[in-house]
Amino acid sequence: MLPLSNMEKYIRAHLRYNVTMNLMDGAFFGLALGFGSFATIIPLFVTRMTDSAILIGLAPAFHAIGWQLPQLFNAGQLARAREYKPIVLRNTIHERIPFLVLALIAFLIPWIGIKTALFVTFIALAWQGIGGGFTANPWTSLISKIIPPESRGTFFGMQGGLVNLVISIAAIGAGYLLAEVEFPNNFAISFFIAGLAFIASYIALSSSREPRDEEKVVSEKQAHFWEDAKSILKKDKNFNWFLVTRFLMMFATMGFGFYILLGLRRFEMDSITAGYLTAALTLTQTFANAGMGWLGDKIGHRAMLILGALATIVSSIIAWFAPTIAWLYPAFILSGIGNVALWTIGITFTVGFGSDLERPTYIGLSNTLITPATITAPILGGWLIDSLGFESTFGLSALIGIITAGILIFVVKDPKPQTIDHGR
Repeated sequence: MLPLSNMEKYIRAHLRYNVTMNLMDGAFFGLALGFGSFATIIPLFVTRMTDSAILIGLAPAFHAIGWQLPQLFNAGQLARAREYKPIVLRNTIHERIPFLVLALIAFLIPWIGIKTALFVTFIALAWQGIGGGFTANPWTSLISKIIPPESRGTFFGMQGGLVNLVISIAAIGAGYLLAEVEFPNNFAISFFIAGLAFIASYIALSSSREPRDEEKVVSEKQAHFWEDAKSILKKDKNFNWFLVTRFLMMFATMGFGFYILLGLRRFEMDSITAGYLTAALTLTQTFANAGMGWLGDKIGHRAMLILGALATIVSSIIAWFAPTIAWLYPAFILSGIGNVALWTIGITFTVGFGSDLERPTYIGLSNTLITPATITAPILGGWLIDSLGFESTFGLSALIGIITAGILIFVVKDPKPQTIDHGR
């Protein structure tokens, strides 16, 4: 075993502190998302302003679209960066402030009107999503740098689990808030609480200790990120097949964004029930993040991706045939496992590809290239619901989930470990 570099020694010396501060970041982030949930609160807010299934489906999708699209475009900057934290702190402001804007929009609805509020809401959601997208790659690179490789899956699982535990508690409170306070002040208060929690999360994140990587070999001539991307796509066939499954999973999970609409239209669901459904979803993700992250470190993260694809299939089938609102609970629970596989395990799987210098490009590719699917899936799902009913969307989701699971089982392999490239 090679001796540790000075940077690696620093990382291990400050590991406990960094884990603590980033878990605090996750806890406050979860509190914010509980009161501004993209799975329930945002769709509920939009349903008060429009009946269009396409717009209702696009509202939570804007977060994913904005989160994915920009990631490859700052990969070149990150490949040359010796420190990631300043980039993270500068970019993440733009995924936090929009919640305060949403609070202001909700408060002003009586004066600006529903149409204006709906338009500005989508602008705020786009701003938030793009801010998250420009933050995601440097944040993932930062965490991958300050958490040793043998602990990354466990940490991502722990943090994701904590985020979802806090979301589940906050979501129940948000459900009662929405039920007890008159519209639109109920949403204004909920989004304002989310904004304050994001500020606390920012403070914890800014306390992370990141060493400056003086050993990293940076070319004097900055290569265009598209050249790096083309090189990776040409040489790494296993990564290409992983991208195919990522692309397909956006369609396999497209029904998730319409579960709340299903509850409202088919079962006349109230906001308190929506809060409990969110809690069921996030509690599942709490245990799934921790369990699947740890288990993935032991037996391989591909197995967890397969588990997530299978859960997505069953979730869509349950929603398809649900005779009562009680059936939405297992549908939400299984969707939580699918979401963990798509996002938490997907991140962990991605950072296993390539060397330190290549990793930002891999991360960017794994997100930016599936953006067309992220955009198309909710539009397709909403159009099918408006035209043919919920059954068409959920049935198509299940079918694509089966195809995705097949590729993961028979084609994709766990990435081979790469040696740390410091030019030594």
